[in-house]
Amino acid sequence: MPNGHSFQHLPLILRERGVAKLSGGGSVADRTRDNRTNRGTHSANLQSSASSVISLRRAALERRTTESLPDLPPGIPLLLEVDPGLDIDLLRHHFNFEIVSEEESGFVIVASDDIDLSEFLTAITGFASEVRGTATIASVHRLDDDPDQHQRLRLILSERLFGLWPNIDDNAKYVVDIGVTCLGTREIPTVPEKGKLDTDATWARKESDWANGRTEAYDAWYDIQEQRLDEVRRIIVEGYKGSIGQIYHADPTDAVTLPDSFTMRVEVSGKGLKDFVLNFPFVFEVVEPDEITLPDLDSETGVEADRYTTPQPPGDDAPAVCVIDSGIQEEHLLLEPGIDKPTSRCFLPPPTNATDVADYVAPGGHGTRVAGAVLYGESIRREGTYQLPCWIQNARILDASGELPKALFPAALLHAVVTHFHRGPRKTRIFNHSINADSHCRLRHMSAWAAEIDSLCQLFDVLIVQSTGNLRSTAPAPNAGVRDHLNAGRTYPEFLLETSARVANPAQSLQAISVGSVAYNLYESTGWRSFANQEAEPSGFSRSGLGIWDVIKPEIVEFGGDLLSSPGTPLIISTPTEGRDCYPELVRSTFHGPGPAVDRDEIGTSFAAPKVTHIAAHLQRVLPDESCLLYRALIVQSARWPEWTRNGVNTNLAIRTLGYGIPDLERATTNTDYRTTLIASGETGIRAGDCDIFQVPIPEDLRRPGYEYDILVEVTLSYVAQPRRTRRNLRRYLSTWVDWKSSKLGESIEAFRRRALKGQDSDDSAAQGTTLRWTLGARTDHGDIQGAKRSSGTVQKDWAIVKSNELPEDFCIAVMGHEGWSKDPDSAARYALAVSFEVVGREIAIYDGLRVAVEELQSELETEIQVESD
Repeated sequence: MPNGHSFQHLPLILRERGVAKLSGGGSVADRTRDNRTNRGTHSANLQSSASSVISLRRAALERRTTESLPDLPPGIPLLLEVDPGLDIDLLRHHFNFEIVSEEESGFVIVASDDIDLSEFLTAITGFASEVRGTATIASVHRLDDDPDQHQRLRLILSERLFGLWPNIDDNAKYVVDIGVTCLGTREIPTVPEKGKLDTDATWARKESDWANGRTEAYDAWYDIQEQRLDEVRRIIVEGYKGSIGQIYHADPTDAVTLPDSFTMRVEVSGKGLKDFVLNFPFVFEVVEPDEITLPDLDSETGVEADRYTTPQPPGDDAPAVCVIDSGIQEEHLLLEPGIDKPTSRCFLPPPTNATDVADYVAPGGHGTRVAGAVLYGESIRREGTYQLPCWIQNARILDASGELPKALFPAALLHAVVTHFHRGPRKTRIFNHSINADSHCRLRHMSAWAAEIDSLCQLFDVLIVQSTGNLRSTAPAPNAGVRDHLNAGRTYPEFLLETSARVANPAQSLQAISVGSVAYNLYESTGWRSFANQEAEPSGFSRSGLGIWDVIKPEIVEFGGDLLSSPGTPLIISTPTEGRDCYPELVRSTFHGPGPAVDRDEIGTSFAAPKVTHIAAHLQRVLPDESCLLYRALIVQSARWPEWTRNGVNTNLAIRTLGYGIPDLERATTNTDYRTTLIASGETGIRAGDCDIFQVPIPEDLRRPGYEYDILVEVTLSYVAQPRRTRRNLRRYLSTWVDWKSSKLGESIEAFRRRALKGQDSDDSAAQGTTLRWTLGARTDHGDIQGAKRSSGTVQKDWAIVKSNELPEDFCIAVMGHEGWSKDPDSAARYALAVSFEVVGREIAIYDGLRVAVEELQSELETEIQVESD
C-alpha cells in the first residue's frame, strides 16, 4: 500500500470524561395537578375503589376454599392508572406494591401481599389531609375495581386469547406461554453521602452497610424467583394436573444479574388457565406459542450449468460462525472444507439423536443454503483459489419439515445453543439465526425470544444476525399474505407498511442486527413481473418496520430476491424458473436426489441475513480483538440507501423498509484515500449520568476556505445494557440507555464541552455554530425523516453532508449515559463508536491528512498527561 499503511481504521480519541449535562425531565399531567387541587374528591374515589377491590378479593378467597381450588400465594393483582411521567418505583417505595409490569397509556399492573391494602389506604387518608410524604397519591389517577378484570386481561392476554377468553372451555386443554415477574418489593438502598462529621471509620462502615444491603437485595430477588417457580408448579401441575415445558429466565453469571421475570410454556385445562391468569398476582403476559416454520419452499430445480472452484479450508485461527437452522449437508463439496464437524449438534428432542445434524428440508435444504451464503456472500466462486473466511458450526433446531417442535421453547433453546457454542473451544461470537415466527411481532412487551437475544448480547460478547421474516403468498386473518394485500386493493410497496407486514418475532430484538431483503432488478417477461421496479427496491415479501417502541427495523437489507406475479384470476404469486435472475445464487442441498449443487431457485430474508453474517466474519478476521458491538457498528456504518431513494422518494418508506440501507464489505473493513473511518477501540463502559467526549481533528487542508467539497459525515453508536422484560418502554426496558450528540459547525471544542458537561462555566455558547442537518436527528421532529429518530434503538446511526470549508477545527461527539430501570449506581452500558468522513466527489484525498492529525493529537495528549504526572 502507498505511504506504508494499509488503510486500517484510525483511532477515535477519547478526549474527556465527565458528568453529562442532561436536559429534560418528567412533565406532570393535568390530571395530577387537578388531584392536588381536589384532594378530598380524589381520595374518596380511590378509597371507594380500594374498598371494592378488597371486598371482591375476600369473596374470591372464600369461594376458593368452598370449591377446594389450589392455594394461592399471598397477594392480590391490582391495575393502576398513573401519571405517565411517574417513576413507577415510587409505587413500591411508598405503598409496598410489587411492580408486575408497566403497560401502555400509564397503566401499571402491581401486586400487594396485603389484601387489606393498609399502606395504600393510609396514604390516601394522609393525602386528603395534606400529610407529608403522601404526594404520590396525586399521580395515582385510578384503581381499577372491575370484578371481571376486563382491562387487566386486555393488557395481559394476546389479542387472540383476549378474543377467546369468554368462550374458553373449562375441560379443553390449552398451550400458552406465561410470563411471571419475580422482583418483589426489596429495593437497592440509597447510596450514602459522606457527611462533614464522618470519620474514615464511620464512612467505611456506611459504605460497607450499603454494599451489604445491595447484595441482600439481589439475593432476595433470586430467592423470589425460585419461590415463584415452585408456586407455579404447585398450581399448574399439582392443582390442575397440567404440565410445564421449558422455563426461560436470565441465567445469572455473577451476583449482580437481575432475574426480573421468567416465562414458561404451559399445557393446562381451561379452568386452570382462567384461575391462574385471574388470580395469580404476578402474571404479566399470556400469549399463544408462535408458529415457527420455514416459508414455503416450492422451488423448481434448475440444471447444473457450471463448475466451481474447490474451496480451501479456513485458517486454524479463522472466526467461527454458528448457523442455527435446519441442519447442514456437511459433505457438500462447496461447504465441507469449512465445516467444524466435531462441534455439530442437534438440539431437537428425543427420539432425534444429538448427532443427527443433516439438512432434511426438501427440496434443496435451508440451513445448507444459509451456510453457503455465510461462506461465499453474494456469489459462488467459479475460478481461481478461494479460501473460506470462517468455520461453520452446525446447530440444528428445525425438524425435517422446517418446523420448530412445540415442545421446544424458543428462548430457552436459543440460550442453550449460544451458551454451548460460545463456551466451546472456538468461543464462537457470531451467530446466524434465519428463523422467525410466522406472523408479525407483538408490540406490548418484548417477547421472551427477542429478550433472550438482548440478554445473551449483554451477558456475552456475541453478535446475532437475524432475518426479519417473509410474508407468505396468503395467510389467515388477522395476518395477511402478499396476495391478500393485493386482493384487498393494497399496492406494492405500500402494503409492506401494513401492521401484518411488520417484522416477525424475534427480529424486534434491540441487539440483533435484523436484516430485510431487496430485489435485484425489474423483471418483466413471459407473463411474469417482479414487484420491484428497479434495483434494490424492497422485496415483495420482506417484512418491514418500525419495530417495537418505533425502533428502526430492519437495520439493514441485503439481496434476497423477489417474488413474481402473473395477472389473472386468480392472481398467481410464485418463483418460476424463467425468473431465476431475480433470485439469489445459493448453495443447494442434494440430499433429496439429483440436482445442481448451486442454483437460483429460492428467495427470502433467510438468505439475505447470512450475507451480512459474511461481512461480520470478515470483520472478526480483520479485527479479532475488537468487540461484537464494534462489528455491529461498522456493518451499519457501511450501509447506504440505494440510488432510487435519492429521487425525492418517500423517506418514511425507505427507513421502514431498508433501515440504514445495504452494507458493504469494503466500507466496513477498510478505508480509501477518499473515505476514513475512526473507531473507539475496545469496549467502553458508561454509567447513567456520565459523558464521554471524543475529538476528531480536521486537517487545515480539508477546511481550506477556497474548497467547497461535499463531505459525507456518518456516526454510528452501538451499545448494550441489561434488559428487563416487564417494562413497556425503551428507556425502562434497559438498565442504562445511551445516546449521542455532536458539535456544531463553527463550535469550538471548549464551547462543546460547556454544552455537554455539567459543571462547566456557562455562557452564550449554546448559540454558537450551526447544527448539522442530520438525516434522522435526535427527535422525531428533527432531521429530514419525520416519525423516526436515531436514539430509539441500541444502534444509532445518522449522516449528513457538509461543505468542506464549513467543517470545524475539531469535530466532537459526546456519548451520554441515562438512567434506565436500574437504581444501582454501578450499573453501566457498554458501547462502541464509529465516525466516518467521505469526499463524495472524490476531489481530494483525506485519509493521510486525518491519520497525521490524529497521530499529532495523540502525541499532544500524551505530553499533557506526562506533564500532569510530573
